[in-house]
Amino acid sequence: MPAKIIDGKKVAERFLNEVNKKIKESKEKPGLAIVLVGNNPASEIYVNFKEKKAKEVGFYFERYNLNENASQNELLKLIDSLNQNRKIHGMIVQLPLPKHIDEKLVVDSILPHKDADGFTPVNLGNLVNDDNRLLPATARACMELIKSTGEKIEGKNAVVVGRSTIVGKPTALLLLQENATVTICHSKTKNLAEFTKNADILVVAVGKPKLIKKDMVKKGAIVIDVGISRTPSGIVGDVDFENVKEIAGYITPVPGGVGPMTIAMLLDNTLKAMDIGKRF
Repeated sequence: MPAKIIDGKKVAERFLNEVNKKIKESKEKPGLAIVLVGNNPASEIYVNFKEKKAKEVGFYFERYNLNENASQNELLKLIDSLNQNRKIHGMIVQLPLPKHIDEKLVVDSILPHKDADGFTPVNLGNLVNDDNRLLPATARACMELIKSTGEKIEGKNAVVVGRSTIVGKPTALLLLQENATVTICHSKTKNLAEFTKNADILVVAVGKPKLIKKDMVKKGAIVIDVGISRTPSGIVGDVDFENVKEIAGYITPVPGGVGPMTIAMLLDNTLKAMDIGKRF
């Protein structure tokens, strides 16, 4: 029996409807700022989606487009002004940044309680301590999609392929919080299939088109595909979707899976940031 498709758009809409409801009940509008540096076509698309959804659910929104040659100091000054701006409760500096800019320094300069992406060292440290204030948005998206299946996580074998601080590591920590037994695989892992075939829950986030084949997946597994790549045959994920869906229990499509859910989590994070910011 083919896998059930986890429709990220539908799950995201449910979250966004809740966000919209909370905004209507609030005396204050959450404010989101997004900073885009350069002319990366993929980043332009992502930012456009985020702006559209933010405005749809009732956010106050500011967008800043800096040119490719903008200096690091110019960007840091802008972030500092947004840190001080009381209308802005959450901010996102769209990654990747041009090579002459230090990404870590830029992320570190965002006030933790305005960190809608959940990337600052403080928020990542909070996650390690099981303090889920502002979680990395894509990792949170993965978890919500897994939970949407209704399947139990506790006691399951979970394998995360990829160890980035944006997706792999935080997703592994969130799975641990749910009492899964977690294995992290990466580019130096030998015999990757030996690990993935034992996974009840498989999260793949490496950016390698169709890396995970049908014979690498356990029958009935929940498969969350975070990867997205442009190929001559179109946009594909890290999972060979057409073949893997024949053996998996649940699977996310690409596009239409983790992407829409990540945007919903970013906006929900900003709503949370508005409440957290009242303490400062």
